[in-house]
Amino acid sequence: MTKRSDVITKGFERTPHRALLKATGVPGEQMDKPFIGIASSFTDLIPGHIGMRDLERFIEKGIHTGGGFSFIFGIPGVCDGISMGHKGMHYSLPTRELIADMIESIAEAHRLDGLVLLTNCDKITPGMLMAAARLDIPCIVVTAGPMLAGRGREGRAYSFVTDTFEAMAQFKAGVIDEQQLQVCEDKACPGAGSCQGLFTANTMAILTETLGMSLMQCATTPAVSAYKRRLAFASGQRIVQLVRDNITPRQILTKDAFENAIRVDLALGGSSNTVLHLLAIAREAGVDLPLEEFDRLSRNTPQLASMNPGGKYFMEDLDAAGGVSGVLYQLRDRILDNPTLSGLTVKQIISQVREVDEEVIHPLSSPVRPEGGIAILSGSLAPKGAVVKQSGVSEKMMRFEGRARCFDSEEAAMAALMGGQVVAGDVVVIRYEGPKGGPGMREMLAPTATLMGLGLGDSVALITDGRFSGGTRGPCIGHISPEAAEGGPIALVADGDPIVLDIPARSLELKVDDAILEERRRAWQKPEPKIKGGWLARYAKVVTSAYTGAVTRAED
Repeated sequence: MTKRSDVITKGFERTPHRALLKATGVPGEQMDKPFIGIASSFTDLIPGHIGMRDLERFIEKGIHTGGGFSFIFGIPGVCDGISMGHKGMHYSLPTRELIADMIESIAEAHRLDGLVLLTNCDKITPGMLMAAARLDIPCIVVTAGPMLAGRGREGRAYSFVTDTFEAMAQFKAGVIDEQQLQVCEDKACPGAGSCQGLFTANTMAILTETLGMSLMQCATTPAVSAYKRRLAFASGQRIVQLVRDNITPRQILTKDAFENAIRVDLALGGSSNTVLHLLAIAREAGVDLPLEEFDRLSRNTPQLASMNPGGKYFMEDLDAAGGVSGVLYQLRDRILDNPTLSGLTVKQIISQVREVDEEVIHPLSSPVRPEGGIAILSGSLAPKGAVVKQSGVSEKMMRFEGRARCFDSEEAAMAALMGGQVVAGDVVVIRYEGPKGGPGMREMLAPTATLMGLGLGDSVALITDGRFSGGTRGPCIGHISPEAAEGGPIALVADGDPIVLDIPARSLELKVDDAILEERRRAWQKPEPKIKGGWLARYAKVVTSAYTGAVTRAED
């Protein structure tokens, strides 16, 4: 078998290369085996990653059992929760591009034959999938697993968003006291794993499995489970066979695979960030995936599960109910057949399902909601689209008309919210937080959670050219394109302007005369960049709009 690594191990001309490999401990008789990189995002900084040292060992065991030779290399990760609400959040989304670039660099520079991508959390998993699609060498993903829910008296379950960000606002409003707030802080995150609900990290793990890029049950198996170790071992074995069979990501990441992933996302009411990430991964895979595809599928994909934060079930409940395979089974009449890295097709996986807990994963005949969890809006305020997680919006707020309250940063909006300056009937407009304007399209969980904690979720809407956490619920519309920094209509909104939100009609309208808007446009001046140094300044110059996935390349 001819291998990529032959270029550094074969022939007398590669004597220096073999000498360096032997210096790392590679025995000479192992040079003929497939060289498998383990791209590990282990760090002590992120709960979802602290268990990866253990999983690295089991992946290594699987690779060597399968007949390969493993090499671990490190990939950075940013915790969105820890970086939330301050300068650190500018770096979160841009690290997705760094991660893809780093994996490409290491794999190409060392001519690795295949990769196991050990990941978890919001931008790290999509960055690794982007690298897999770009490189198109054999790859398999191991997502490290979700965190268990925190537990309290009388069966009380605690979760990260509800019991930290929303609890903070409840304390401010006098709903809970300091002692109750401390209990929330202590119990919300009980240990290793990605945050317990269907936030961005867990949604991306589910979509990775749906796309066919990880083994079955990998997405929902808890981080602390022994079965996660066995999945890591099996993934290590499997990558060696994928190298031998030359099965590469672009054979798996087809248009049908992306359609299946979107349907599962919609059926579960997943994070709105997945729109950005699936668009970016599809571009790397050479798949045409327009933003409008999400809305087309949302119209005929019912929401089948009520997952935290908008609902009551946690990832451990979804896992016990049947996991991703169970969701595919309930959607079986609308799911397309496609190969997966497991060796089975999607339809074959569905055929093996024997039982689904329909209290957690409803059948199509009895959905939680008639439409999918995400909707794409457009209109005079968002000519190139906006995204809302409609699964987290109350029926009362599906249609709303209010008065604009404009803020040119997340910090200014938070100060107004915490100062009691936002009242019922307002539409909070947070702008200059898009990919270019942020820069980095900051995730704004604090303002959205504060709205809910203050009891304004049924009387105030929030719109932004930035984005939201997967933990967001309420009438919060993000990804407005074009963004304010590009002179989009959101830059022209003034305090008091009437804004009409109509999610069923998929519209977001600014009710201001065209003549007035034109006058404002002539007077508008692009503000100075918020960050003028470091690599984020370079990022701001090359990043594209949200409706293209906010990727760092020239728009087509």
